[in-house]
Amino acid sequence: MPDALADRLKAETHRLLGRPLATEERIGIAVSGGADSMALLALAYHAWPGRVEAATVDHGLRAAARGEAAMVARWCEGQGIPHVILGPPPPLEGNLQAAARAARYALLEEWRGARGLAWLMTAHQADDQIETILLRLGRGAGVGGLASVRARRGTLLRPLLGTRRAALRDFCERAGIPFIDDPSNEDPRFDRVRMRTALEGSTLIDPGGLARSVDALAQADSALGWMTDTLAAESIAFEAGSATLRRTDLPPEILRRLLLRMIAHCHPKAEKPRGPSLDQALLQLLDGRTVALADCVVSGGAQWTVRRAAARNSR
Repeated sequence: MPDALADRLKAETHRLLGRPLATEERIGIAVSGGADSMALLALAYHAWPGRVEAATVDHGLRAAARGEAAMVARWCEGQGIPHVILGPPPPLEGNLQAAARAARYALLEEWRGARGLAWLMTAHQADDQIETILLRLGRGAGVGGLASVRARRGTLLRPLLGTRRAALRDFCERAGIPFIDDPSNEDPRFDRVRMRTALEGSTLIDPGGLARSVDALAQADSALGWMTDTLAAESIAFEAGSATLRRTDLPPEILRRLLLRMIAHCHPKAEKPRGPSLDQALLQLLDGRTVALADCVVSGGAQWTVRRAAARNSR
C-alpha cells in the first residue's frame, strides 16, 4: 500500500475540514466497484484503520450491478470493513440519470446518519471534474452549475479531485485490489465518453488550477446564495399557493434565483426551469408580461407574482 497516496488523502481531508480528522470520527465511503471508488476505500482504510465503513447503491437498473455490489461486499469482508448494499430506491421519475443521482445521495445520507458516521466520501477525481466542467460550459451553465462539483458540501467530501483517474487505476492494479469496468464508460453514445476520448492524453488542463477555479466559483455561488436569502426575506411575500416579489430593481442573476425560489414554493415538485427558457422568461417579466413557467403562471412588471397553474381537466 503506497503511503504517498494515503498521506495525500489525509492531507486533503485535513484541508477540507480545516483540521485533522478527530479520533472519534468515522467515515462512510460510497463504493460502486469501479477503480476510483475501490482505490478510495482501500486508501481510506489504510489512512484510518478501523474507522471506515462502505456502502454500495444498487438501483436495480442494470443486471450486472448486483454482481458488482457482491464483489465489493466480498472484498470488504476480507478486509474486515463493514459494508452494506443499499436499494433499490423508490421508482425513479423524470430524467433518469438525475433522479438516480438524487436517490443515490439520499440513500447514502440516510445510511451515514443511521450509522453515526461523521462524513461521507465519494471518489470523484480530477478527470471527472474536468469532464463535468467542460460539458457544463458547453451547455451554457451559470455560476451555480459550474460550482456544483465541490470538494465539500455539508458532510459530503470529495478528497480525490486533485488525483488523476490513471493514478487510481494504476494503484489498484499494483496493490491487487479488484475493480470492475462499467461498459457504459466506453459507450460513445454518452457525451461524457466522447469528451473523455477527446481529452485523452491531453495536458492542456491543469487539474489543480481547475480545482482552484471551482473553489472560487463556489465562493461566488455562496455569496450569491447569501444575497438571495437576504433579499427573499426582505422582499418576497410567501402565501399559500402564491409568492410575490415586491421589487425587481435587482441584478438578473439575483432575479433568476428569487424567481426559482418562488416557483419552488408554489410548486415544490416542478422541474426547475433553466437555460434559454428561463432567460427568455426573465426578459418578458421585466417587460411587464405574464408567462407560463414550470406549471406556474408568473405575472411581471414592478412586482412579480407566481401562482401554481390551474390543473387542466382531462376527458
